[in-house]
Amino acid sequence: MDANSKNNLSLAVAGLGIFALSRACWRRATRYDLRGKTVLITGGSRGLGLLLAREFGRHGARIAICARDQQELSRAEHDLRQRGIEVIALVCDVTDRQQVNQAIQLAVRHWGRIDVLVNNAGTIQAGPMEVMTAEDYDEAMKTHFWAPLYSTLAVLPQMRGRRDGRIVNISSIGGKISVPHMLPYSASKFALVGFSEGLRSELAKDGVVVTTVCPGLMRTGSPRNAYFKGRHRAEYAWFSISGSLPGSSMNADRAARQIVSACRHGDAEVVLSFPAKLAVTFHGLFPGLTSDVLGLVNRVLPGPGGIGAERRRGAESTSAWSPSILTALTERAAAQNNELAR
Repeated sequence: MDANSKNNLSLAVAGLGIFALSRACWRRATRYDLRGKTVLITGGSRGLGLLLAREFGRHGARIAICARDQQELSRAEHDLRQRGIEVIALVCDVTDRQQVNQAIQLAVRHWGRIDVLVNNAGTIQAGPMEVMTAEDYDEAMKTHFWAPLYSTLAVLPQMRGRRDGRIVNISSIGGKISVPHMLPYSASKFALVGFSEGLRSELAKDGVVVTTVCPGLMRTGSPRNAYFKGRHRAEYAWFSISGSLPGSSMNADRAARQIVSACRHGDAEVVLSFPAKLAVTFHGLFPGLTSDVLGLVNRVLPGPGGIGAERRRGAESTSAWSPSILTALTERAAAQNNELAR
């Protein structure tokens, strides 16, 4: 290596070092203090939503959780209070705009304001395209696009008025790469990513920071409450096993910590788990090849048949494969994260 090459390499290394140091200093300077802040989490009664409530509460935030099931909410509220977290629980169907507005009004009446909104509520339908109906797409869009829009519109006036606030939209790796047998889910999560990214740009002038979160597979215990169609037992088996194995899935507690950290530092986007990051990067470089590979994957997934367009929850779709030793981590997470009641 000649002298010029060595100098260029040294300058490049120094530049990277300065960039890394500047970024670290900027993240530290812009860190959002959650102590005494009010965080509203949709779908906060179980799974990732409950884990996020625990993590935000650990940082000193006051929590408002909302979900449709009163019993699940009561158990989640008890769980959080036992941890010393200030919390209120609100029954709300987030696909109903009037209920969303009422829930946010109640939270503001109780806490005085909403500082952080976490759009986490979700639904999953798994099965081949042949058994998916227009109603499945409608339900997914209502939950993953319209519901975040309703809650965002409801909290924005006060956030803009203070020129301060955070919005965290929980999308999915399915909002970056369309996954076979989950078309309604992926289509709606793509819509949420587009909304969230544009929202960040639009609200920067108002002092409101938006973070888009795209998790890969996580061990939250949620598969038992997802919906499965067609050969529902086989669908549940592949879905729950892939979401449980350590190599393909991520510990949900660690995911919650990273999401809260991204919120505190105002990150634009966070993709969770190494496999998910690798997949997103590969898809960005080779989108056609990714689609071809997923086409091959689709060939080995369960075909149509079974219960057809009807659907069953995961808890109603068990088999010799699931639950089993292959899904032990997911079953343990289900017990820890209020997923077992149904």
